[in-house]
Amino acid sequence: MAQRFTSKVALVTGAASGIGRDVAVALASEGAQVVAADVSAEGGQETVDMITGKSGEAVFVRTDVSRADDVQAAVQAAVSQFGGLDIAVNNAGIEGELAPTAEYPEDSFDKVIAVNLKGVWLGMKYEIPKMIERGGGAIVNTASILGLVAFGTAGAYTAAKHGVVGLTKTAALEYAESNVRINAVCPGFIETPMVMERGVQAGHDAESYAQLKEAHPMGRLGQPEEITQAMLFLCSPEASFLTGAAVPVDGGYVAR
Repeated sequence: MAQRFTSKVALVTGAASGIGRDVAVALASEGAQVVAADVSAEGGQETVDMITGKSGEAVFVRTDVSRADDVQAAVQAAVSQFGGLDIAVNNAGIEGELAPTAEYPEDSFDKVIAVNLKGVWLGMKYEIPKMIERGGGAIVNTASILGLVAFGTAGAYTAAKHGVVGLTKTAALEYAESNVRINAVCPGFIETPMVMERGVQAGHDAESYAQLKEAHPMGRLGQPEEITQAMLFLCSPEASFLTGAAVPVDGGYVAR
């Protein structure tokens, strides 16, 4: 496999499972030194062990992306451990509750916004200056199909992911001349723990799973590695003229 990221330093939030774990391992497999950040120490360390077990380089930093000190520490770990920061995947997110807008619990709304939207903003706040010091870099923010369209009863999540798309475009304009490219990926429903264990009740709710599949014109849910490949492209030199985009990887969901 081509080593597109040799000598590059990457930070991945939400790296303990799902898409975050998959992209962290994939970046390392292509030569990147990886900082795996997550609130889950057990899962985050497992990701690091997967990387180092294949002779890659990685460290884990426990990170609550809604806390500025935690995010700053994760970015600083990239600098202190590996010498700088070239790539960031701001992927950490939570699903939140499902409820109509007028019935949505305020504390749950605040938590979803804090993690899914503020967490991405804090990531860019501390990542961008370090990338500018290196002469540029690439950031990929995990948005969602719900950053492009709405979904009833998911008001907080939809609002947060729409915000991620807006933040991505704004930052891309601001830092284009600094050689920092900033894009978002908008996954459809992906077979990750967040979807399968919590969204589809541990996979036992066959009706819910069938409905999710039918919502995608391709007739299935996506796999984490399919999102990873889009992220790797956006982080790579092959995407050198691509910034400010919100790329749906969704089996056709938003094309309807």
